[in-house]
Amino acid sequence: MARIVGIVTTRREEVGGGAPIFYAEDRARLQQVSHLLEKILDCAAHTIDEDLFIIVERE
Repeated sequence: MARIVGIVTTRREEVGGGAPIFYAEDRARLQQVSHLLEKILDCAAHTIDEDLFIIVERE
């Protein structure tokens, strides 16, 4: 089973929900934050589109 533990986006107006949401000012920072969270949380970062990543924990 997988669980979304975070969302990283450049588009504040298009995301919501129960997982923590991290906002990045541009796409370069979006990738930086996503990959950093991936390492810190020992999870996987998945690109949904060029402005949105989800951080997923697998059991």
